[in-house]
Amino acid sequence: MLLAIDAGNTNLTIGVFKGAQILARWRLRTVHEKTADEWGIAFRNLFAFSGIDPAGISGVMIASVVPPLETSLTAMTRRYFNTTPIFVTGSTETGLSILVDNPREVGADRIVNAVAAMARYGGPCIVVDLGTAITFDAVSATGAYLGGVICPGIGISISGLFTKTARLPMVDFREPEKLIGTNTVGSIQSGIYYGAISMIDGILERMIVEMGPETKTVATGGQAPLIVSGSRFVKLADEDLTLEGLRLIWERNRK
Repeated sequence: MLLAIDAGNTNLTIGVFKGAQILARWRLRTVHEKTADEWGIAFRNLFAFSGIDPAGISGVMIASVVPPLETSLTAMTRRYFNTTPIFVTGSTETGLSILVDNPREVGADRIVNAVAAMARYGGPCIVVDLGTAITFDAVSATGAYLGGVICPGIGISISGLFTKTARLPMVDFREPEKLIGTNTVGSIQSGIYYGAISMIDGILERMIVEMGPETKTVATGGQAPLIVSGSRFVKLADEDLTLEGLRLIWERNRK
């Protein structure tokens, strides 16, 4: 079995694969200060809850954009799963041509998403990943990673309004009941929701013009289903896209 970990700035998304089948998936908060043992106990508890034997893990594949976590995650997998993890980097064999100025600058999660999108949906395609940042990643018809766009994430926008204003409350991200809010919370939720969708659709419209009308779009990340319900261009949410990309890269590099 494969343990796949997507270590992001806000969350760790974790999946266990048996062959191509995903057996379980979990999401933990990213905590920089956690030790290897704290991570190990958390992972072991998740495995026990799902009835998965940790001894069955034969490989660990990690995409990390949080360098401070990499030492503790490496120690954790060695101690609790008896295996050394493989980290996705700019030099990892992925099957994609990375056509950017400096491939080492591209976030590992963005490359992993592109690999999975190309395998599942074919190119040309655009992946919209709704995480701490909102990223748009372009893959050509021939499987070349062309680059993308990076924007502030929805959570950043919400917390920015809360921390930088004296009287605006913290709200959750959801589709509002109506466009024109009749109270402060409803007005903020409407602005965040429709502002995010309008920004995403506006960028996608320009990218599709450049890449061609046959370009497919897919969204991933915790907020993807909410975006899909209101977007003109994104009609597909794929919860496991990043984990699937890690599995595909593992299969390519395991030998």
